[in-house]
Amino acid sequence: MPPSTPAAAQTPRQRYRAQVQQEIKQAALAQIAAGGIEALSINAIAKTLGMSGPALYKYFRNRDDLLTALITDGYDDAAEAIRTAGRQAADRSPRDRLLALAHAYRDWALAQPHRYLLLSGTPAMTYEAPAHTTDSARAVMGPFLAVLAEGRPWPAAEALYDQVRAWAEDTPAVTEWAAAHAPGADPVPVLAAHVLVWSRMHGVVNLEVHGSFAGMGHDPATLLTVEIGALADALGLAADA
Repeated sequence: MPPSTPAAAQTPRQRYRAQVQQEIKQAALAQIAAGGIEALSINAIAKTLGMSGPALYKYFRNRDDLLTALITDGYDDAAEAIRTAGRQAADRSPRDRLLALAHAYRDWALAQPHRYLLLSGTPAMTYEAPAHTTDSARAVMGPFLAVLAEGRPWPAAEALYDQVRAWAEDTPAVTEWAAAHAPGADPVPVLAAHVLVWSRMHGVVNLEVHGSFAGMGHDPATLLTVEIGALADALGLAADA
């Protein structure tokens, strides 16, 4: 979807349109929270809002357009939660900052699992996310890069570095993303560390959101701390004295 116009610069008609779009998205999220992505129904949303189905299509072209708006909003909201955690932990050690960011990701996912599942899975069999959602997804992990740039290369991950180097060479946008958040750092170890952190963090959170730890007798928050803490140590991220 195109970038939004600041509310102060909008015409009354534009403000009304933005308000209705927000109401549609809230109704859609309520459906998904209650019954999963399969419950999302354009006609049911229209009925909830006292509209006809065709009238709703004036605000979103189709179901996929609505899904894209929900996904983009989700990434934006998660990214803001992580940026806030980063600001709050700014005076702490690199290791503790990394842990703060990882737990902010977990907290966001547990607070609204239906939105997390929109981001972490395939919303619908025929859905294809537009290219711009990649930028929104990267915004979630951007704050991690600045912290990871303070670490050191990890010899055990050398094979991954080779693969990430090829990825960065083939995808200039990835190198630009790394440079924006970790200026002056070698992008390869930073991007490789990002892959490692994302894999462990997302793995723990995804299993928890799906209820896979039920009855196992441990706190997933502790598991996340152990996993990310161990990786921080391997990457040489300094801890508080």
